[in-house]
Amino acid sequence: MSGQQDHFDEMRKPDGSVRAGYEGYCEWFDEQDPKFLKRKDKEADESFRRTGITFNVYGEGEAEERLIPFDMVPRIITAPEWRKLTRGIEQRVSALNSFLFDLYHRQEIIRAGRVPQRLFQNNEAWLPEMVGFTPPGGIYTHIVGIDLVRTGPDDFFVLEDNARTPSGVSYMLENRETMMGMFPELFSRVAVETVSNYPRRLARSLAACAPDSTEGKPTVAVLTPGIYNSAYFEHAFLADQMGAELVEAGDLRVLGGKVQMRTTSGFKPVDVLYRRVDDEYLDPLTFNPDSMLGIPGIMDVYRAGGITIANAPGTGVADDKAIYSFMPEIVEFYTGEKPLLPNVETWRCADDDSLGYVLDNLADLVIKEVHGSGGYGMLIGPTASSKELKEFREKLEAKPENYIAQPTLSLSTCPIFTKKGLAPRHVDLRPFVLVSPNGVDITPGGLTRVALKKGSLVVNSSQGGGTKDTWVLKD
Repeated sequence: MSGQQDHFDEMRKPDGSVRAGYEGYCEWFDEQDPKFLKRKDKEADESFRRTGITFNVYGEGEAEERLIPFDMVPRIITAPEWRKLTRGIEQRVSALNSFLFDLYHRQEIIRAGRVPQRLFQNNEAWLPEMVGFTPPGGIYTHIVGIDLVRTGPDDFFVLEDNARTPSGVSYMLENRETMMGMFPELFSRVAVETVSNYPRRLARSLAACAPDSTEGKPTVAVLTPGIYNSAYFEHAFLADQMGAELVEAGDLRVLGGKVQMRTTSGFKPVDVLYRRVDDEYLDPLTFNPDSMLGIPGIMDVYRAGGITIANAPGTGVADDKAIYSFMPEIVEFYTGEKPLLPNVETWRCADDDSLGYVLDNLADLVIKEVHGSGGYGMLIGPTASSKELKEFREKLEAKPENYIAQPTLSLSTCPIFTKKGLAPRHVDLRPFVLVSPNGVDITPGGLTRVALKKGSLVVNSSQGGGTKDTWVLKD
């Protein structure tokens, strides 16, 4: 693998030599019998099927359950690279939390003219019910996933903020467990930071966010919509690993001013609810009256200080891609510093000048819905057909405020294991961040998603992507 590269290869330099960080792994890999590696690759696939690590794909027909493909070549990040990333992530997450507090209180950032009012007036994720209320400990974003992409040796960019209910942490943990089970000797040769203590860190972080009214050790529960939800595996997995209760709406009710769960010995108060149910369905008395997934009256208990809801209702406004485009201003406004991790250049189609530029350059850009996720509702200009370009042009002209545009990035690549050997594929990274009154806690690793199709830039599992173990090397 030598010669000219049109993207940054994280494992090899343009001359084919191995970069620092991958040396130990490559030495080990070169010593292995190819038949042994092919057998292990098949084993990993079978292991994931056995464990039931699947996600649901919702199409026009019935939901289809699929295995998330796992690639056994790790993505490796050196200790100095990780230190740089963590400083930038910590700065960004702190700014996001300050922004959400301000948004539901004095809105100083709007008064200062740094962010326009229109972003909230028509935004369904902004909840009037949260105005003037401060969550326990002042924390809105207890669990955050920051999606990062890399384009060069020192060039990391934030692609997306996931402040509502970031998923994927169970895959990070299972990927590591699978790798350690298959190649234990590799971990004795290469010193890798642990990720397996994430559930313990999560339990500790959530407990630290319990309301002041809590008596004794806080009771933490995970609220799931149920077994038909696409991320149910993760809900059950995390509850089990944390030693927390996994509950559905039918297990909970409001009694004596507290949210209580049914147990074999009667009802027991819940102090912290890690909910994996969207705001709209959380409380049928406050939001959607038809919801069967929420707890009637939970918002009253919450506003009275009787329970912590993680993440706080209303945090979804920070996931909006139009807000994302203002993150450099948001970081500077609340921290007084320039962002350590830059945004990807973004054109807001709501602005006439930007819209004109985007329409003129549609075939070269990536267009995203401001409320979209999972790789849906987007256009990748360079790979789009003339019909797709025409359809998106009409959408943009009809509702420009629904879209942002970004350049087509030359994402970095990591090798994947194929029948013919190692082959480069594009990747991104979602580190997982915990926030409590005790501070910001970033697990050294994260979920690396990989575009398994040659040349593809779409890494989402719902769009044919896979995952791989992420190694942060020890010093």
